[in-house]
Amino acid sequence: MKFTIYKKLDQINQWRMHKISNRNFMIILAFVVGVIGGLAAALLKGLTHFIASTLQNDIDWHFKYSFYLILPLFGILFSVIYVRKFLRGKRLEHGITPIIYSISRKSSRIEPHNIYSQIVTSAITVGFGGSCGLEAPIAYSGSAIGSNTGRFFGLQYKEITMLLACGAAAGISGAFNSPIAGMIFAIEILLPEFSIPAFIPLLISAALASVVSRLLYSEPLFHTATTEWEVEALFFYIVLAVIVGLYTVYFAKISNVVKRWFGRISNPYNKVWFSGISLGLMIFVFPALYGEGYITIQQILDGKFDAIVQNSLFSDYKNIAWVVISYTVVTLFAKSLASLFTLNGGGNGGVFGPSLVMGGLLGFAFAYGMNQTGFVMLNVPNFVMAGMAGALAGIMHAPLTGLFLIAEITGGYTLMVPLMLVTSISYLINRSILKHSIYTKVLAESGDLLSYEDKDRTVLSMMKLRYVLETNFVVLRPTETPHDRKSDIIHSKRNIFPVVDEKGVLLGTIYSEYLFSVLLGEEEGVEKTFDKLAQKPNDVIQERENMEIVMSKMNRDDVWILPVVDESNRYLGFVSKSSVFNKYRALLVRQGHYLE
Repeated sequence: MKFTIYKKLDQINQWRMHKISNRNFMIILAFVVGVIGGLAAALLKGLTHFIASTLQNDIDWHFKYSFYLILPLFGILFSVIYVRKFLRGKRLEHGITPIIYSISRKSSRIEPHNIYSQIVTSAITVGFGGSCGLEAPIAYSGSAIGSNTGRFFGLQYKEITMLLACGAAAGISGAFNSPIAGMIFAIEILLPEFSIPAFIPLLISAALASVVSRLLYSEPLFHTATTEWEVEALFFYIVLAVIVGLYTVYFAKISNVVKRWFGRISNPYNKVWFSGISLGLMIFVFPALYGEGYITIQQILDGKFDAIVQNSLFSDYKNIAWVVISYTVVTLFAKSLASLFTLNGGGNGGVFGPSLVMGGLLGFAFAYGMNQTGFVMLNVPNFVMAGMAGALAGIMHAPLTGLFLIAEITGGYTLMVPLMLVTSISYLINRSILKHSIYTKVLAESGDLLSYEDKDRTVLSMMKLRYVLETNFVVLRPTETPHDRKSDIIHSKRNIFPVVDEKGVLLGTIYSEYLFSVLLGEEEGVEKTFDKLAQKPNDVIQERENMEIVMSKMNRDDVWILPVVDESNRYLGFVSKSSVFNKYRALLVRQGHYLE
């Protein structure tokens, strides 16, 4: 049955390749991915807000607000249970990092269950109060839609990668109703090297996703009446950019610290209890941490500057400006911990949304605080939006995404100049201190990051030693002599022989030229044992070493071939420059331009 399905699918693909050009077929699939991505975004937003609205508004119980202390715990717990029970051992990764990894290391293949699992787990996590965003899960879900659509039709790596990016663009576009930001996100984060034709499928997918999502779930993310920015305030936008840039560096560093904390906890349910209880206590003190946090930002944009203090333990002091400012700053730092606790504790979400909230709070605290001095009167909503754009640019290393996202979702195109300054300065500060973004740091450290600044090094880092390991060599034993193995030596197609003992330990190597001279009587030793004739190799390759180290050893010793051993010095085979170069050429072709 399965064979018949694959055969029919192959016949369809053969017909398609003869009737429809590859470029036109990519356009058709971009339409498909865009529509499905828009449906997924609308479903995720609707499901999340349904859960949150039911828990907050529809349940009428006298003590329900005290119940909020443990709601985040339930959300994280249900997410973990879903993964462990329903996915049957499959991993559910979160964030943008696994998408980048799939492009670099997994031929842009993403497991199909991510199409729905990302939606289910993130809706539960955030709907129950988890302090993270929905944007990364919907980008992951969209990427899975694009990847599996390409795989279904038997497309090659380049086309699958493009459809994966189309899916991610569709997810972001549908989540924010921002097609331009969705397209730029895919280019900046997933396709750092692209050709002009790549714009077309991305534009189609992002535009259609925005239309579909808006038809099904029309509630805008933010709305504000943007006013013109004043030239006199330019200096303060620059100061804000510096502050935001430094904060993004802090967030990246605290993210690593929290990840190490949770890494010491081996039991997944212990992570749930620790993160859930901690998150509940933080929300009890700082109610703005509940869920995405966009509601508080919207209230500030509407001019309700005391909104962050309302419903908190400090609500009686909401008319004291410096209490509001101080509380906002503490909430800002609490938000960073709350989002990281949610993600590392087992919940599903991303730092995309928290970046916007943290940036908005920072912009509000700065502008509102400056206004209290009496020396200047800044437009607070404008600085809130600038802070959001700057935080996104710095944390994600995506200044254009931050710029156009905020401009689109707030209608703030009149703020383009301040947004350009804040995003670029924040990005440059973060990039000057941290070479890699929060998404790419782990991949860069493990050598799994696809870099276009040094393609040779990148392609080498993508190679696995096991794929270039050659094992078709005649193995000689230390107690044997050239006379004993005369026939094997003469008929061998390789010019080097490993000498290996009974335990598999490599004792040395012998080149065929020397053995032939011995057999012909030109050299003495036809009756000598191989342990006496073998020579120690210039160097050996450990099985866990990466290809950069392999090539550096070969170039240093000016050799063409080296033996490979395990940790116990047991012989595994040889690696040669020929096999490396052949694999290099294959990978270079596969990792070429995404759409030519």
